[in-house]
Amino acid sequence: MQPDIKLREYQRAIIDSAVKRNCLVVLPTGMGKTIIALFTAINRFEKLPNSKILFLAPTRPLASQHLTTFKKNLPELYADMQLFTGKINSKKRQELWQTTDIIFSTPQCIANDLRKNRIGLEDVSLLIEDEAHRCLKNYDYTYVAEKYIEQSRMPLILGLTASPGSDKETIDNICQNLRIERVEIRSRYSEDVKPYMQKLETEIIKVELPEEFKIVRSYLQRIYTKKIEEMQKRKLLFSRATKKTLLDLQFRMVKAISSGNKHFNLLRGMVLCSQAIKINHAIELLETQSINSLHNYLKSLIEKAKTKSAINLVNDKDFSSAYLAVSKLYNENIEHPKLQKLKEILKEKIKKTIIFSQYRDTISRIKKELEPLTNCEIFVGQQKKGALGLSQKEQALIIEKFNKGEINCLISTSIGEEGLDLPEVNLVIFYEPVPSAIRKIQRSGRTARLKPGKIITLITKGTRDESNYWAAYHKEKKMYRILDDLRGNLDAAKKNQQLDLKRFID
Repeated sequence: MQPDIKLREYQRAIIDSAVKRNCLVVLPTGMGKTIIALFTAINRFEKLPNSKILFLAPTRPLASQHLTTFKKNLPELYADMQLFTGKINSKKRQELWQTTDIIFSTPQCIANDLRKNRIGLEDVSLLIEDEAHRCLKNYDYTYVAEKYIEQSRMPLILGLTASPGSDKETIDNICQNLRIERVEIRSRYSEDVKPYMQKLETEIIKVELPEEFKIVRSYLQRIYTKKIEEMQKRKLLFSRATKKTLLDLQFRMVKAISSGNKHFNLLRGMVLCSQAIKINHAIELLETQSINSLHNYLKSLIEKAKTKSAINLVNDKDFSSAYLAVSKLYNENIEHPKLQKLKEILKEKIKKTIIFSQYRDTISRIKKELEPLTNCEIFVGQQKKGALGLSQKEQALIIEKFNKGEINCLISTSIGEEGLDLPEVNLVIFYEPVPSAIRKIQRSGRTARLKPGKIITLITKGTRDESNYWAAYHKEKKMYRILDDLRGNLDAAKKNQQLDLKRFID
């Protein structure tokens, strides 16, 4: 039984690999990873008709989306398909497990049932893990894969991702955790993919950081430099100070203090590191986001200053000068030039658009600026600590309106990057470049699949926007090099294994 779907050449090739060996499929968003999973599942049922298929996705809406795709493309009585979530009573899940042929779930739900011995994986003939780049460390994907290999009588694993990252060690870990024997990689520029892709236009638009902003930055930079220099003098920080190195240092110091090391130098280092991280974040908001975001952030630091170190930070004369200058800009409604540039872009061409930005405060400000020009809506995750948020039901309603054309512009955080069934758009705007190859690939995959599309990246000159843009660019190139090497190594290992077996038989 085959669904009425015309497979693309690259999909056929990938399915041919996936039905034979544990396979990691690296394919940009919108190029049919779920269809590959569907045909691989059909193949397993044809070979092992009394087995089960387990399809995992990191969120309940995404798992539900995959269930909908399978139901749409398989006859009603082909298999019993169920969505397993924490909302279903555990006893009921246990009963359903016995009769269900294809289970769609989150890894947390299945891992929990495995730990409590409610279910077993003996009869599962295919484990599909979507967004497989999450299969690291203590994430439940890793636990389920491990138990699957232990328990299943006929194991086969299919990992799906738009990007597993750009670090060789990370990619190796993902492959080890999923027992990967074959890697199938495609980009929009692969020879067997090109015929199916539409023209993609890219544009970088650079804006100048206004002089008033540079004055604020100089105040904040002085505070930041003082903290960094003191940490260096105390022999706590040896590498270049970046967001990542500071967070790593903070983690190591917390670990040391928790283990009983209460040396004054370490305690002082914790204070300095925490203050440096806060000021670094303030500089990032100033350079790349909006005055509204920065004003809210500095105000919250002042309001929440209860400890001696926090009070010392907000009482610093440079901090006070920065806050006064930002408050003046805020009250005069002077904003980041990116916001004006956004208005110019959308005034020219009102198209189906997704604007990506990292911070919820910025997204709220963008919506306020764009409302007179276009029918736009924010698209964010669930509410956290009183911040702006949408329930999963509200998210689904917005997607439905976007699909129908009732909304023509989504202003989204990272929730719009991964997995969700958002319609293809004409235009993707990066409000700021992201240094992650995974996130860059996922954002870009929202356009130029079925019709021509465009990606615009806004960059503030002379800021971390520029370094983040090039970081993602080089990481993406590095990722494909590492994956190519890995594929070659896995194929060579398989060939040697077959030769050894042949010699043994001979």
